[in-house]
Amino acid sequence: MLLLIKLLIAHLLGDFFLQPKAWIADKVQKKFRSGWLYVHALLHGVLALLLSWDLSFWWAALIISVSHLIIDGLKMTFQNGRNERVLFFLDQLMHLMVIGVLWYVWTDPPMLPDSIFTVQNCLNLAALMVVTLPSSVFIKIMISHWMPFKGEQDNNSLESAGKYIGMLERIFVLVFILTGHWEGIGFLIAAKSIFRFGDIKESTGLKLTEYFMIGTLLSFGMAIFTGLITLKLIELVNAGY
Repeated sequence: MLLLIKLLIAHLLGDFFLQPKAWIADKVQKKFRSGWLYVHALLHGVLALLLSWDLSFWWAALIISVSHLIIDGLKMTFQNGRNERVLFFLDQLMHLMVIGVLWYVWTDPPMLPDSIFTVQNCLNLAALMVVTLPSSVFIKIMISHWMPFKGEQDNNSLESAGKYIGMLERIFVLVFILTGHWEGIGFLIAAKSIFRFGDIKESTGLKLTEYFMIGTLLSFGMAIFTGLITLKLIELVNAGY
């Protein structure tokens, strides 16, 4: 289980935290001719090898790199404005399938000190990563259908402020769930509603209100779902599964 969680952390790091927008733009434009596609794939293999902390894992890390190269390259080749959402989910699903198969066939490699990298600590770290950038990408893709009206919003808004506000609120929700303080989520929702009340009140139509509600519910839903799954996995681990 610990190796699987480490491989998931490596995937999240490589796909969401250590992949600049310039790499993505270059991959979209050049497909398999993009040099950054190969750097990105190599990075995934290196991260998997580092987190596994076992040089004999090199062959699995190589499989991760090569499979990532092929999957991402095919995604960029067939991607257009209409199928971006579907290909995003297929891309992530295929990466996770490769990780799952490699974990299944691997037999107990040596790990980093258990006092630091316990299963529970790694689960908490993976959950924290999920509710930040990966969730932002997921929510952006899910609500992209309503993005054309964004030109009507106030240009005085801070750049990327919404993304970071969303990440912070999901982190708070996750911490509240993992520590058993569910009442904190209600306080957070009330506080956000108060701060956004002025924007909603001054809106000339329902679009901003609806867009805000959809984004907020998706954001809180992702954090709550991630928190509940993490608690259940910790419970199973503590029970000896």
